Amino acid sequence: MDISTHNTDTDDTPPPTAPPAVNAEQKRAARGATRPGDRIFLALSRGSGIFLLVIMAAIAVFLTYRAYLAISKDDANFLTTFEWNTGLVPPKFGIAVLAFGTVVSSIIAMVIAVPIAVAIALFITHYAPRRMSGPVSYVIDLLAAVPSIVYGLWGALVLVPHMDGLFGWLNDYLGWTGVFSWDDGAPRSMLTVGILLAVMILPVITNVSREVFRQVPQMHEEAALALGATRWEVIRMSVIPFGRSGVISASMLGLGRALGETMAVATVLSPDFDIHASLLNPGGGTFAQNIASKFNEATEFGRDALIASGLVLFVITLLVNGAARMIIARRSEYSGANA
Repeated sequence: MDISTHNTDTDDTPPPTAPPAVNAEQKRAARGATRPGDRIFLALSRGSGIFLLVIMAAIAVFLTYRAYLAISKDDANFLTTFEWNTGLVPPKFGIAVLAFGTVVSSIIAMVIAVPIAVAIALFITHYAPRRMSGPVSYVIDLLAAVPSIVYGLWGALVLVPHMDGLFGWLNDYLGWTGVFSWDDGAPRSMLTVGILLAVMILPVITNVSREVFRQVPQMHEEAALALGATRWEVIRMSVIPFGRSGVISASMLGLGRALGETMAVATVLSPDFDIHASLLNPGGGTFAQNIASKFNEATEFGRDALIASGLVLFVITLLVNGAARMIIARRSEYSGANA
């Protein structure tokens, strides 16, 4: 065969096609909203975000200004003083006891509530039969809607009278630590407050965690089962990594409620301005409880002092939410959006 006689015109390779034409309307759509409804929605969304930032800034400015008026006249160290007496001349008040009580009671609540809430959410989504999961979810939704004052009344009338047995057991077996020593006083202590807060935030964490676990892609679980994984291994390798960011967000929602809870804590706690080594002895206080109990009787300067303590709680809440955002960002590879 003569290679020189090969006709190159018979090549079957199709000629390159030109890219589809993009009309002017598609170009405008790519640059932004074009329809009146889209433009209105975009403006409303952007305006809402800006308005929220303005409100937060206004709250911060108001709290800072009123706090400055009070702290500038404080004759004691605002951060370390174990006293709250704004009627003295000069006044002496500090937040050491309030900060300690707020943080300790919230930590106790989180330690108790988070594992139980995650376990309940996993039971509802992966273990309970459908006839049981529906009613259990409904009851938890109802508990999330119960007002805090109802929890406070339940804590004062039911929880506190039945804490003697638990406090006695802790004193017998763990009293040597000092943290769980008990002198047989009324069980209106930080541990009781922490348990009450745990009951209050349990439905919130459970509901959010349940919805997150329900969003796990079914093929992830089926793939794990196909490889021979048990149900617990499926949860450990597929469900929990997928929902970790959601559980953290749910925990932060619960922590926010625990930090700012007012009436329930005021109903259960016997406050004083002292830090007790034992969690079982009555006493202590929190920011929200102190503001609620003293606000009506406070003078103008006393209200400024309470607002100063509220500013500290505001800063603590911002720091907690910022830390949660950092944790979620560091674990974004496990989030549902990236699954």
